[in-house]
Amino acid sequence: MPEIDHTLQVREWGLVDYPTTFDAMQAFTAQRGDATPDALWLCEHTPVFTQGLAGKADHVLDAGDIPIIASNRGGQVTYHGPGQAVAYPLIDLRRAGYFVKEYVFRLEEAVIRTLAHFDVVGHRVRSAPGIYVRLHNPFDHARLPVAPAGTDPFIGLGKISALGIKVSKHCTYHGLALNVHMDLSPFARINPCGYAGLQTVDLHTIGVNTHVAQVHLLLRQHLSALLQ
Repeated sequence: MPEIDHTLQVREWGLVDYPTTFDAMQAFTAQRGDATPDALWLCEHTPVFTQGLAGKADHVLDAGDIPIIASNRGGQVTYHGPGQAVAYPLIDLRRAGYFVKEYVFRLEEAVIRTLAHFDVVGHRVRSAPGIYVRLHNPFDHARLPVAPAGTDPFIGLGKISALGIKVSKHCTYHGLALNVHMDLSPFARINPCGYAGLQTVDLHTIGVNTHVAQVHLLLRQHLSALLQ
C-alpha cells in the first residue's frame, strides 16, 4: 500500500482563462489514483460567464462580448473576472472521510473565516449555496432573520461568494469564487446563480481594501485546515 501524502498541494495559476483550468481539473481527476495527494489551485480568470449543469439560457440577459462556457459543475450561471479570488480544491472525499454536504459546508466555512479576517460577517442562505453579506452593514454580527415562506430570502443581502462543485468517483473539482475588487457590472447581465435581481458585491464595495493575493493566502490557510 503506497504511503499517502496528506499535505494539500497548492498551485498558484495567476490570471488564466477558464478553459485551461477546466481542462486541467478534469485531467487531474481522471488520472489520479488512491495515493494521489489532494490539491488546491488558486487563480483569477479572464472575463467569462460559466453555465452549470442546471443552467438555463434565459438567465443570461446580455452576454455581449463576454464568452459563455458550459461547465459540468453544479448550479447555474455566474461570472468570473480579474479581481476575484478563485479556489479549486481537488479532494478525495472517500479518503478524507466526509460526504458532499459536509464538504460544501466546509467550503462555505472557509469563506466565512476569510471574511472574518476583515471583520465582515458572511451568512449562509438555505438552499442557496454561497456566502452573502448584509448590504446596509456587512459588519453586523446579528443572525439573519428567517425569511417567511414565499418571500424573497435575499432582501437586504448581497452575494459575495459563489460556489459550484463537481464530484467524480468521490473526487471533487471546481470550487468557490470570492469577489475582492472587480468590475461587478457583468453580474447585471445575468441572473446570478439563477436568481433574478440578486445583487452581487465585492470586498471593495463594502469598504474593505485588500487584494486577491491576500485573500488567496487566507483561503489557502482556512481550506488547508478545514479540508484535511
